[in-house]
Order: sequence, then structure tokens, then C-alpha cells
Amino acid sequence: MSTQVINDDTVKLLRECNAGIKMGISSIDEVLDNVKNGEFKDILIRCKGEHEQLGQETRDVLNDYNDSGKDPNPIAEGMSWIKTNFRLAVDDSDSVIADLITDGCNMGVKSLRRYLNQYRGAEEKVKDLTNRLIRIEEDAANDIKRFL
Repeated sequence: MSTQVINDDTVKLLRECNAGIKMGISSIDEVLDNVKNGEFKDILIRCKGEHEQLGQETRDVLNDYNDSGKDPNPIAEGMSWIKTNFRLAVDDSDSVIADLITDGCNMGVKSLRRYLNQYRGAEEKVKDLTNRLIRIEEDAANDIKRFL
């Protein structure tokens, strides 16, 4: 039975990482064309690339478990889209974009830490992958704070 719990926790944690990565990529894509500062744009492009690379690793592990992953919550995704587009319609400055991305990173870190606690039985390699995603989110928020 413990093997089943480990596999369940492992797959559930992977699914959450997969959904979070998709949400992060989507959020960056949504604002990237509006970024004016070249250095800020480079940071977001690098962050997107890191998400894409980790997304591929996540999909590979999910495939090992014969699981197709998980899409972001459609309500959360829709609310994010509305918030982003509303704020950018009012003010499309880099500081607003940095604020939106920082909020997204912080929410992602908070969710991922909650999932790590919730799915304690997950395999170590999946916990490591989750921690790498947390570091990417924390680093991104730190790298763009000067654009707030």
C-alpha cells in the first residue's frame, strides 16, 4: 500500500508542477510584447526558457507514470488573464508588468510549497524538481524587483 501512496503523491505533485509551469509560461507570453526595457525582456525570456525546460522534464516523468499531466485551473487562468489585461489597458508600463509577474511568482511559490507539504510521500526526484521550480520562481521575482 505504501508504494501506491508514494506513486499517488508523486503523480499528484508532478501534475501540480506541470500546471504551474504552464501557467507561468502563459503569463510571461501574455506580457512579453509589452515589455519596453531590454534587460527586463531578457529576464522574462530566460525565465520562460527555464520553465519550458523544466516543463519538458516534468512531462517526461509524467510519461514514465503514464499520466498526461494537468492544465492550470481554468478559473485561475481566466482571472489572471482578466487581471493582466485590465491592468495593462490602464497602464502598460514595465513596473505594472513587473508587479503582475512578481505576484504570479509569489503565488506559484506559495502553492508549490503547499503541495510539497500535502504530497509528502512523493519521490525525492519529484520533490527536487518542485524545489527547482520554486527556485526559478523566487529568482525571477528577485531579478525583476528593480523594475517595480
